[in-house]
Amino acid sequence: MATTISVSTGFSEKVLLKKSLLLCGILSSLLFVGIDILAANQWDGYSYTGQSFSELTAIEAPTRLLMIFALSIPYNLLVIAFAAGIWASAAQKRVLRIMAALLLAHAVAGFIGSSIFPMHSRGVEKTITLTDTLHIVSTGTEVLSMLLAIGFGAAAFGKRFRLYSIATILALVLGGTMAALKGDRVAAGLPTPWMGVTERINIYAFMLWIVVLAIVLLRTSKLPGSIKGTDT
Repeated sequence: MATTISVSTGFSEKVLLKKSLLLCGILSSLLFVGIDILAANQWDGYSYTGQSFSELTAIEAPTRLLMIFALSIPYNLLVIAFAAGIWASAAQKRVLRIMAALLLAHAVAGFIGSSIFPMHSRGVEKTITLTDTLHIVSTGTEVLSMLLAIGFGAAAFGKRFRLYSIATILALVLGGTMAALKGDRVAAGLPTPWMGVTERINIYAFMLWIVVLAIVLLRTSKLPGSIKGTDT
C-alpha cells in the first residue's frame, strides 16, 4: 500500500513538473508582448509602427536595461524551460526532441543578439561595426531556428496544426523579408514607415504559435506515455 502511494505521488509530481514547464511557453509569449509594449511606451519619440523591435535593445537606447532584465533574461529562461518540457513530453517521438533543441538554440541566439551583441541605434554609427555584424548573425540564427522548429512542429501533430504551422512559416518569411529590405535605411538613420508593424507581425506570429503549441502539448501529453500525433 505504501509503495502504491509512493509511486502515485511520484507520478503526480512528474505530471505537475511537466505541465509547469509547458506553461512556460505560454508565459514566455505573454511576457514578450507585454514588455515590448511597455518599453515602446517608456521611450519618448520611439515609433512602435516605424521602428524595429531590436532598436529597443540597441546600445544607445534608453530602454536597453529594461529590455535585458525584464525581457531578454526571463523570456529566454522561460523558452529554455518550455524546451525542457517538450523534451520531457517527447517519449520516443524524435521530432519533438529536435524541436526542443531548436527552441533552445532560439533562446541562446536571442539572448546573445540582444544582450551581448546589440545593434547601434539608427544613425549613430556611419558604418556597420563588429557588434552590429554579430547582432545580424545572431538574429539570423535565431530566425532560422524558429523556422526549423515550426517545421518540425508541423510534422509532429495532425493536419490542422500542420496547416497552421505552414501559414505561420509563410507569415514569418513574408514579414522577415519586408523588414530586411529596410535594413539599409535603419543603418543610414532614415525613416522606415511600417517597419515596426511588419516586424512585429513576424514576431507575434511566432509568439502565438508557441502558445498554440503549448496548449496542444498540454492536451495531448501524458507521463510516462508518449505524445501521439493529433488532428489539432
